[in-house]
Amino acid sequence: MNVSNEFSRYAGHYGEYNIIQRKVADRLIAGVSDTPQHILDIGCGRGAVAERIDWPYRRLIAVDFAPRMLELHPKNARIECLYGSFDDPELYAQLRSHRFDRIFSASALQWSPDLEHTFDLIRSLNAPVSLAIFTSGTFRTLFETANLPPLLKSAEEVERFAKRFFDDASMEVIRYSLSFDSVRDMFRYIKRSGVSGNRNVLTYKGTKRLMETYPLDYLEFEVLFIRN
Repeated sequence: MNVSNEFSRYAGHYGEYNIIQRKVADRLIAGVSDTPQHILDIGCGRGAVAERIDWPYRRLIAVDFAPRMLELHPKNARIECLYGSFDDPELYAQLRSHRFDRIFSASALQWSPDLEHTFDLIRSLNAPVSLAIFTSGTFRTLFETANLPPLLKSAEEVERFAKRFFDDASMEVIRYSLSFDSVRDMFRYIKRSGVSGNRNVLTYKGTKRLMETYPLDYLEFEVLFIRN
């Protein structure tokens, strides 16, 4: 499992709270060496994957369980937006009526309540995968400072699951750092970016204390890329 690092800076007036997710989508698409024509994007969000595909393709099915995200997703004659949860067997029963050349998922599957189950459902579609999953190194120092357990599974655990379901898959961990001009900007980013899954793990007093004691001027992110 290769490990690389990237560092970026957050500008308060940049107007984007999904900086890291966009970088993840960039890397996911850049890692594709062929030009799949029939594509599935699981947990598509606003369409970061669709926006970055730079080859002509025939069909893209974009799946998300948030109707608002599907409303914001790019739309054209080649794109079908489909409401559904990535861990729902009924969704995959519907998807198995299609043929896919590649399955993408960027920054979504870390929220699966049963990742082995979800991987098994994805494998049932019999297509190569390009998956990016946030892992426990995300916000590592923040959680250590707050004396809280990691919110996400470790990269090693996710890799172990993935090897069971995706033959000959390559694994790569990318660790991102995003620096901020102030602690207030940092915590505003956490709240609005979606990286934390909108999970409130601290009380107001706990958050205030953490803002006073957090030792870094940047946040850490860790993403496992799975490709076969």
